[in-house]
Amino acid sequence: MSAEHWLFFFFAGVAVLGALNLILQRHPIHSALSLILVMASLAVLYLLLGAEFIAAIQIIVYAGAIMVLFVFVIMVLNAGEEERTSLSRVAKFVGLPLAAVFLVEVCYVLYRAWPSEQMVVPERFLGRTEAIGKALYGEFLLPFELTAILILIALVGAVVLAQKEP
Repeated sequence: MSAEHWLFFFFAGVAVLGALNLILQRHPIHSALSLILVMASLAVLYLLLGAEFIAAIQIIVYAGAIMVLFVFVIMVLNAGEEERTSLSRVAKFVGLPLAAVFLVEVCYVLYRAWPSEQMVVPERFLGRTEAIGKALYGEFLLPFELTAILILIALVGAVVLAQKEP
C-alpha cells in the first residue's frame, strides 16, 4: 500500500473517532472541539483527493466560522454538562439493528469496490480548484454574482436592523 492509502486510513480513523467522541461527550464545548477535529480530518481527506479549494473552504467555513459560532452560542447560553438517561426502547430495538445493517452494507460496498476503477482518481476529480474556478466564473457567473448581491443586501439589512435609533 502506498503512503496515500496509509494517510487516508489514518485520517478516516481520526474522523470516525472524533465523531464518536462528539456523540459520547457530556460537555457541549468538548463536543464542539471534537467536531472541529472531524472537520479538519475531512479537509485532509479532501487534500488527498487533490481538492485544495474544498479543503480550504472546509477549514475556513466549517472549522473556522461555524464552529466559532457554535462555541460562542454555547458560552452565551452557559450550557453545562448534560444529564444521561437510559437508552430508549426505540433506539434499542430500531437504531442498533439499523446501525448494524448499515455497517455491514458499508463493509460490503468497500469490499466490492476496493481494487477497481470505481475509486476516485485525483486527476479526474471535479472538485479541483481549476475546475471549480472555470465553472464558477464561466457557466455559473450570473448565479454567483446574484448570490453575492443577495448576501450584500442581507448584510446591509442586518446592520440597519442592529442600529440603535437616535
